[in-house]
Amino acid sequence: MATEAVEIAAAPSEVDLETLGSVEDRVLWLAASIIHHANKVRETPSGVKVGGHQASSASMVGIMTALWFGHLEAADRVSVKPHAAPVLHAINYLLGRLDPSYLTELRAYKGLQSYPSRIKDPDPVDFSTGSVGIGATATIWSAIANRYVADHFDVSRAGRQIALIGDAELDEGAIWEALVDPMVPSLGELMWVVDLNRQSLDRIVPDIAAGRIRSMFEAAGWRTITVKYGRFLRELFERKGGEALRRRIDGMPNEEYQRLLRGSAEELRERLPGSGRGRRDLERLVAELDDAELARAIRDLGGHDLVDLIEAFRAADADERPAVVFAYTIKARGLATEGHPANHSALLSAEEWERLADGLGADASDPWARFPEGSPAAGLCARTAERLHREPVEAEAPPAIPDDVGREHRGKASTQQAFGRFFVDLGHQAPEAATSVVTVSPDVGTSTNLGGWINHAGIWNPRERVDWFADDTNTLVQWREGRQGQHVELGIAEVNLVGLLGELGATWSRDGRPLLPIGTLYDPFVNRALEPWSFGIYAGGQSILVGTPSGVTLAPEGGAHQSISTPSVGIGQPGCIAWEPAFGQDLEWALLDALGRLGRPGGESAYFRLSTRPIDQALAALPDDPRSREQRRQGALGGGYLLRAAAEGLPAVTIVAMGVTVPEACAAHDELGAAGIAADLVVLTSADLVFRALRARQGLGPGDDAILDRIFPAGRSAPLVTVMDGHPHALAFLAGVNEVPLASLGVDDFGQSGDVGDLYRHFGIDTETIVGAAIDLLP
Repeated sequence: MATEAVEIAAAPSEVDLETLGSVEDRVLWLAASIIHHANKVRETPSGVKVGGHQASSASMVGIMTALWFGHLEAADRVSVKPHAAPVLHAINYLLGRLDPSYLTELRAYKGLQSYPSRIKDPDPVDFSTGSVGIGATATIWSAIANRYVADHFDVSRAGRQIALIGDAELDEGAIWEALVDPMVPSLGELMWVVDLNRQSLDRIVPDIAAGRIRSMFEAAGWRTITVKYGRFLRELFERKGGEALRRRIDGMPNEEYQRLLRGSAEELRERLPGSGRGRRDLERLVAELDDAELARAIRDLGGHDLVDLIEAFRAADADERPAVVFAYTIKARGLATEGHPANHSALLSAEEWERLADGLGADASDPWARFPEGSPAAGLCARTAERLHREPVEAEAPPAIPDDVGREHRGKASTQQAFGRFFVDLGHQAPEAATSVVTVSPDVGTSTNLGGWINHAGIWNPRERVDWFADDTNTLVQWREGRQGQHVELGIAEVNLVGLLGELGATWSRDGRPLLPIGTLYDPFVNRALEPWSFGIYAGGQSILVGTPSGVTLAPEGGAHQSISTPSVGIGQPGCIAWEPAFGQDLEWALLDALGRLGRPGGESAYFRLSTRPIDQALAALPDDPRSREQRRQGALGGGYLLRAAAEGLPAVTIVAMGVTVPEACAAHDELGAAGIAADLVVLTSADLVFRALRARQGLGPGDDAILDRIFPAGRSAPLVTVMDGHPHALAFLAGVNEVPLASLGVDDFGQSGDVGDLYRHFGIDTETIVGAAIDLLP
């Protein structure tokens, strides 16, 4: 394969290069030993395999040594490929950033995490990685988030946003969804380094098609740099027979190359010349090399050449475009498992580990030894630590959030409409909080009812853009784009939306300035975006995700735009409160509460499931007196409230409704009352919070269970009928509050087109079915 040559400047002095090589060897030793101790030394009472990735770490050692000790600045942020976590910990240890006690605690309880974690690791980690593809694209969203917060507040711009990724990660769709977003080519701070070791989890990659992948990056506006051959191999190419050697290596399949790595010198001399054109010239060149030179030549790839790597990084810095460096490497380089197709999770034996120590100048009896004080390597580590030192980020307090924005919710309105009006009200009531709001949508800003906000706040773009429709009177949305806008409009990929949402939600800890990020998407596509959304929360991003429209209530749109499982998704998501209010006032209270939980240590994200169905707001029966109104607010924020009590005495049955099915529940309550059947009607705003309260009562989780006594008091215990526009099992846990019979109504099949009434009857969430289910539960 032809390579784009990198112009190599004068190499560092031999002393500097020798010192850098010593550090590289020590990093390899420490990374391998961290994994070795976890698997071969530390006791594992459970008998479950601990694991680790010595091979994947080894291929990255040269890249990370060159980057940390020869290129990085303090302001740069690096996303490390998941399986190279031990290399990151080894480097942090040499820089004095990791206590030695953790070196024996890889994958142990409260020890070093299996993959880099911003929240859980004890040493500095810039990006949580572990779900392939997401760690790489996080650098894109981090760059955008940093630019946004720097444009709006007194925050310094970060340095390079660097991703170190395995070549197999390029199979992930998240990579290519992110690269084609129109904003990406303007992000010159991006640099990705691909560890091109030509192996994946279970095999040697048959044809990695590096040229095609490079062309795809170039088409997306990136500069591409390839470091394929090291300096020794390039010197051989200049000798007689060198061109034949280049053709032979370029033309051989990946599997054949990997097999050569496992061969003896005798096998290399026999196999390397091959049988094609130039064989005799190649035989003569091979004959000139001694065994050590021959072994060195076949292993001399650019991804292990420290000088070439540093120059490639400098070349990437010199361009205003994002850049990607393709660094050819050998998986398990330097280990006994080097080049073997099954080396991904292979572990060195004790004997192999001890031989590795001898080869790297380490001491197996003192594996965690640092360099001797006063040595060149110790000096390099000290200088690097000083260069990369960051002062702790002093986080500003998030803006104050009011309890109420003063709107009276009247007439018929949907929660999606109330959501759209909320931002204007917030700007009037709490302007400081409104300036911290940033909204994001994947090409659905107007259809999720953000049009009014977009007109008011404008679109953020790192470059000023002309709105050619500004003078068109038929244009409903004024698409003003510039660096002061507060809405970010992405392409249609939901994965990109939640990736950016996570990084916007992390500026409080990264940059010291909290934002209030809110993302909107069609609720069915929450499942499509679930993995990166969850991973963003895991990495410390705090934000609000709004799924709208939701359920089969969007009846005419058909099954493809109707969501069923998302209520359960919200309940099951750690670090997030799931809401599904029915009325505008409940939504307003819940949104304000959710905003008040963002941008702080111990904060929490939120997920809202909204609807386009207009609901008569009079059904909310909001109390007029302040005390009762505050009690209603507290109930709504606790997860629910008793909307209607049985007309007389105790209820024979209790109806529990959430979201847009409240009108049907109210009508069923009326019909039961007319038939002389006493019923309570409870409205839930958050099944998630009620479930947490039940677990708290059972001693299985933290929190307060007071909401259970308010909405399901033991003295009014009765059989339950639950109803919602989603899978019925999301509310099935309510039977355990007072151990009563329960009938769960909801949607448990794919949706279809039709009128709302037709679909409600079809799925059994209509008034008649609620009444029938209640009667069936009566003794």
